[in-house]
Amino acid sequence: MKIHFLGTMGWFDSELGNTLCVLVDTEKAYIVFDAGGGFYKLDRYIKENKPVILLFSHFHLDHISGLHALAKFSFPQGIKVFGPPGVKKLFSTLINDPYSMPVKQLKTRLTINEFSPRSKLPVEIESRRLRHVGVCYGYRITAENKRLAFCTDTGPCKNFEALAAGADVLITECSLPPGKVDNRWPHLNPQQAAVIAKKAKVKQLFLAHFDSGAYPRLTEIKKAERSARVIFKRTRVARDGLTVKI
Repeated sequence: MKIHFLGTMGWFDSELGNTLCVLVDTEKAYIVFDAGGGFYKLDRYIKENKPVILLFSHFHLDHISGLHALAKFSFPQGIKVFGPPGVKKLFSTLINDPYSMPVKQLKTRLTINEFSPRSKLPVEIESRRLRHVGVCYGYRITAENKRLAFCTDTGPCKNFEALAAGADVLITECSLPPGKVDNRWPHLNPQQAAVIAKKAKVKQLFLAHFDSGAYPRLTEIKKAERSARVIFKRTRVARDGLTVKI
């Protein structure tokens, strides 16, 4: 299993990277988490004719802004899209006139459905609702005897802990700077992410989705990494272009 971080920032693209998009390459399928600004890089990594599964956490713009790049892709296997309720409406509105090329004109065929535990997929995928201002899903995939959890745009919550429990890799957000808490618009600071990783007994924590307003320079990101490592030593900062094999 390989993890490719295509976009690691939040809110808006910056000189430090694109907004969130993570590709997980498994033996049976490519799993794509969110379609932020880094989504356009997808065809650099998808070279085999394996199923491509796109999983949305939610529909805030920094998680869907890369969808306009669909027009450049030509994947013969198509893309199976899953997300929270409203995912079909999202595509019928956004991937359509006057905003972009309509779905029916794309070179890559899309199938779009709300995620369900009954969805027939080539890898085991679990989803739970997280704590955000609207509906937001976290995911856990099991493949090749490895467990990976992807939980972004959330405050601490039981569902987050359940998805992360015993994971080989936890990819989560770090929108807030060290020590800051915002219960009105739930997000995580690095210490909160580290506490959950430690409690869930994950093997490796990757911090991503750095709010570009709160993290304008690499020095702030490195500070966040240091503050998380005080609590959970096996913490790494995810940067655009990073590839990790687990």
